[in-house]
Amino acid sequence: MDVSQLAILRELADRGSVTAVAAATGKSPSAVSQQLRTLQRQVGVELVERAGRGVRLTAAGIALAESSVNIATAIAEAEATWDAYRGAASGEVRVSMFHSAAELFVPGLLERVAAHGDIRLVVDDQDVSQDEFAALAADYDIVVAHRSDDVLPPVQGALRIVPLMREPLDVALPLGHPLADKATVTPAEVIGENWIGNPEGYPFDRVLDRLAEQAGSRPRIVHRTGYLPLAESLVARGHGVALLPRHTAVARAAGRYRLMPLADLRAGRHVEALLRPDRAARRAVRIVLSELQAEARVTAGEPTGTPGAQMTSTGNSHEPVTSSR
Repeated sequence: MDVSQLAILRELADRGSVTAVAAATGKSPSAVSQQLRTLQRQVGVELVERAGRGVRLTAAGIALAESSVNIATAIAEAEATWDAYRGAASGEVRVSMFHSAAELFVPGLLERVAAHGDIRLVVDDQDVSQDEFAALAADYDIVVAHRSDDVLPPVQGALRIVPLMREPLDVALPLGHPLADKATVTPAEVIGENWIGNPEGYPFDRVLDRLAEQAGSRPRIVHRTGYLPLAESLVARGHGVALLPRHTAVARAAGRYRLMPLADLRAGRHVEALLRPDRAARRAVRIVLSELQAEARVTAGEPTGTPGAQMTSTGNSHEPVTSSR
């Protein structure tokens, strides 16, 4: 079997259409289809079948696509071993981050990666609903994602998941609010306020749903935004209250609004890195991931000597993350 043809099959499994595979690989749709037909002739079974106006993998195609992940990972691990032998770590590492994670991590991460001179870090802002982060791993070496406490990690093939930090969510109140002098607030105390909400399907929105369920009343949402500085400004001007991430918002809270921990409700979001296993094996990616973990520990206020989180697969296997030596 040709490794490049197996890679095309894997891309089809992840992206769902020949057109999407062609766009991602820089090939024409006809060239992608030709490689799939050649692979089918080599293995002697149908790997794809018609589905409406497109195609989908057969059971044999799915099995072979899953096996191709192991092949790509083995090749990447061999290259990483050779790079380590030569003492080299180079190339471009593409990272996707949602906006508030970029605010927390990117300045320090750029400084850390600059010490590894031949690695070029490219960071894109990608703020999507928490169910859509896994799909971004097809286009990026590292995807920084977040999910609310009540949501399990994503499952997409052999995706690797690396915990970075858990960030509590607090209720932001305007200064002078009757509850602003308390140490904590309960869901029942704040559910009747005007709420500055997050877009539906985002982690904060799910936490607000849980808050409302515990309080026994629906929130009155007067504005929805995924742009945290706007939410903060609306709270500071007295237009409502909002759920805000503690580490991200605390620096801008002083003199503007009050961050109040929630009592009787565990409210937070998990921030984690998602990677394809073959990309996770690259030496340059390992180094960037290790530095990202270190930056997350500093952000969360953990001791700098705390061991990094383990890299786990969706199959619950554990593999330590190795950094440069």
